[in-house]
Amino acid sequence: MKIRREAKIGLVIVLTALLFIWGVNYLKGTDLFTKQVRFFAVYDQVSGLIESNAVTISGVKIGQVQNIAFHPDGSGRIVVEAIVDKVINIPDNSIARLYSSDILGKREIEILLGDSKRLIQSGDTLETKIQATLQDEVSLQLLPFKKQAENLLAQIDSVMAVIQYIFNEKSRANIAESLENIKLIISNFERTTHTLDTTFYSQAKRIATIISNAESITTNIEKNNKSITAIIQNFEAVSDSLASANIKQTINNANLALEEFEAIMAKINKGEGSVGLLIHDESLYKNLEGSSKQLEKLIEDIKEDPRKYFNISVFGK
Repeated sequence: MKIRREAKIGLVIVLTALLFIWGVNYLKGTDLFTKQVRFFAVYDQVSGLIESNAVTISGVKIGQVQNIAFHPDGSGRIVVEAIVDKVINIPDNSIARLYSSDILGKREIEILLGDSKRLIQSGDTLETKIQATLQDEVSLQLLPFKKQAENLLAQIDSVMAVIQYIFNEKSRANIAESLENIKLIISNFERTTHTLDTTFYSQAKRIATIISNAESITTNIEKNNKSITAIIQNFEAVSDSLASANIKQTINNANLALEEFEAIMAKINKGEGSVGLLIHDESLYKNLEGSSKQLEKLIEDIKEDPRKYFNISVFGK
């Protein structure tokens, strides 16, 4: 039985189409002749991840990303569809970690195996985790330097504003005047220094004499050390004598005498005794004063005419 030419052509076309479909799916990572498991993972962002990027376990490729699309709930999250070989046992509590596979930012999905006894089935959704990219890490490390640079720029702006303010015409005039004042101060300081130098030079001989006299005094003290020691010892002996004297008894006697004197003065003030009566009895005082005057007159009369009172005979009767 001969196969017709049209049938052969049709068979070739069918085989070619099947081969083309298989090749396209193979390039996409889908092997029509190998059992595969399809799972989903939901991420907030998938920058650097594209379709056909690898899915790995411990660095070994076990599948690839099949499709990337937005979540149908409208939240803006990204749903990643991936396929892996079914021969790989993946627990259903495994984590699909999105990480950077190179320094250029290429992203892959790494399966972090869990410990569940139940394996994933086609259509399951795995938990996800996102590892920061190298760029993100560098940006995080450079963030403090960025802030410092911004602060430095702000300070530079402030300094430039101050410089602009300082170097205006009025400020330049003030600076020039300040410099002239500084020059004048320096000149006065130089004159003062010269005066001090001259004064010190003129008084150098006097200072030398004072130092020489001080040395002479020190020498005399050293030479008369024994005499000074003897004087100090004598002073100590006098101090000991004073300390051993009955100063307390003397002070007590003085206090007793003062008390007796106070008692006498009190009696006089009260009018007791002759002195008290004399002081307090005015009539007695006046009589005493009158007697004193009469006595004075009597003495004067005796002096003027002693014969009146005394009969003196040389030869006697």
